[in-house]
Amino acid sequence: MAAAQALATRVSAAREAASSDPDASACALRAVIRAPHANDADCLKIKEEALHHLTDLLVQQQNASALRDLLTDLRQLFVAIPKAKTAKIVRSVIDSIAKVPNSTQLLLEVCKEQIHWATTEKRTFLRQRIEIRLAMLHMQSKDYPAALDLIGKLLTEVKRLDDKLLLVDIHLLESKVHHALNNLPKSRAALTAARTAANAIYIPPSLQADIDTQSGTLHAEEKDYKTAYSYFFEAFEQLSALDNPCAVVVLKYMLLCKIMAGDASDVSAISSSKGGIKYAGADVDAMRVVAKAYQDRSLQGFQATLQSYSRQLSDDPIVHSHLSALYDTLLEQNLVRLIEPFSRVEIAHIASLINLPVGSVEGKLSQMILDKKFAGILDQGVGTLEVFADAAPDVIYPSALASFDSLNRILASLSLKVF
Repeated sequence: MAAAQALATRVSAAREAASSDPDASACALRAVIRAPHANDADCLKIKEEALHHLTDLLVQQQNASALRDLLTDLRQLFVAIPKAKTAKIVRSVIDSIAKVPNSTQLLLEVCKEQIHWATTEKRTFLRQRIEIRLAMLHMQSKDYPAALDLIGKLLTEVKRLDDKLLLVDIHLLESKVHHALNNLPKSRAALTAARTAANAIYIPPSLQADIDTQSGTLHAEEKDYKTAYSYFFEAFEQLSALDNPCAVVVLKYMLLCKIMAGDASDVSAISSSKGGIKYAGADVDAMRVVAKAYQDRSLQGFQATLQSYSRQLSDDPIVHSHLSALYDTLLEQNLVRLIEPFSRVEIAHIASLINLPVGSVEGKLSQMILDKKFAGILDQGVGTLEVFADAAPDVIYPSALASFDSLNRILASLSLKVF
């Protein structure tokens, strides 16, 4: 008891020194963790508290290398504590490293080191969960083959163990990797497998929110924005109840679905609601400005928004892909509106009206003609666009085809009767 009180006093002193001398505070907390006192329950509890404060301090200092070294130093302590608690501590330190900016490469190395250690110590539970984290890092680094290879090995192993909760995590990650590769059929299949495994057990609300978010993402890819919105809404409700910072990202996806579904006017109401006000910030502001530009059909406003909020819009692959499609739609609508009064017009004139390069406008007009968005031809020799009036629908041709189809059926029927 006296040893535990002495350790607690040292931890308190180190915490008080954190603001004035963070390096000295970190050294003092390390000394507490390495202290050779009897590893009884009270001492271990104090050491865990010291570890928690030390990781927070190192994250504030953005010292990822020190956090990496800390995992090696802790191995002596791991001998005295249960394996489940060891796994929790290791994963907590790895999560702390992830909070340090630009630490992805170091985190990859740390995960590989800890997987090797866990394999040597025969800590299967910990190894499998770090391997999932490693596969996730491979995905974030866009090393998709490495991620899928690791996921395949994990699935084979975990299916034998019948660990449903771990299966949900693996299948969900597999779905995300296939989505990143634009392989929607395999992504949907993996998500279905995750849902099947999840239905057999209780899963934490945060994991259910992750499943709903992935479901919404896939429905949005299929342009089913109303269903996608409902999934994102469910995920947002759960994450908001947990005060999870990921809730603001899901809220952004909700607003995106409203814009893509043509309900941009709803964006202002949602962002002004209780949930929207709670997560007010750059992400929500970005979607409000996008909705305003879409309602105004302003290409310049749209492009300016993408530049002003590049981190919230362009750097998010899901948002970026949908907004690119939205920009194309907006561009087509503007071009159709501009060429409507003309039967023949210079492409340079259209480009000046829409304030875009001539080459871009010419390419888009060519694509629209091929897609039969309007009837016309481009005369590149003189740089003009000739627009044709929409031809009146031919009522005779379809009727003639229908008559021939009826005659074919009659002849086939007569042939059956004869033979």
